[in-house]
Amino acid sequence: VQLQASGGGLVQAGGSLRLSCEASGGTFRTYVMGWFRQAPGKEREFVAANSRSGVSTYYADSVKGRFIIARDNAKNTVYLQMNSLKPEDTAVYYCVARFGEIDYARDKYDYWGQGTQVTVSS
Repeated sequence: VQLQASGGGLVQAGGSLRLSCEASGGTFRTYVMGWFRQAPGKEREFVAANSRSGVSTYYADSVKGRFIIARDNAKNTVYLQMNSLKPEDTAVYYCVARFGEIDYARDKYDYWGQGTQVTVSS
């Protein structure tokens, strides 16, 4: 499975961005999809994940209420809508996929995209 993320950029605090991740080479609806991020000098951390059907979603406490993950199985794409962005959201964001159930641990995810940079200025 190949994952291609896009949509990162520079935004002011309080602004919004939408990340997209298109999957190819597999059966999209069979994968749990998610997003991780890594800020400079910090470990890669879980951001959000979405069940195969899209019905169940899970978020890190730090983004709950501000970010929304959604998927379109017809387009093989998962999205991360990021609202009320803060400077501490600055990171490289990675799209991920795995078989099985949603998990918060990065080593549980089988497939990773190349990452897209999100920078939030104060």
